[in-house]
Amino acid sequence: MAINIREHELVPEHEKMDEKQVKQLLEKFGIEKENLPKIKKNDAVAKKMDLETGDVVHIKRNSPTAGKTDYYRVVVNR
Repeated sequence: MAINIREHELVPEHEKMDEKQVKQLLEKFGIEKENLPKIKKNDAVAKKMDLETGDVVHIKRNSPTAGKTDYYRVVVNR
């Protein structure tokens, strides 16, 4: 029996961003893609989503104190 890691209750929602969304995000924060926090290509969720190096992921986490919080990660090889 295989488990879908993306449906596990402890794994926050991950969404691959398109180029337009990435451009808006980078402009909003005045940064380059390389300045974003990293997620490894061999991460369980990244593998399940078939993410490639350079893709940007929007992660929506639930917080007991802040409600929903947004995180962004760029996919790297290592």
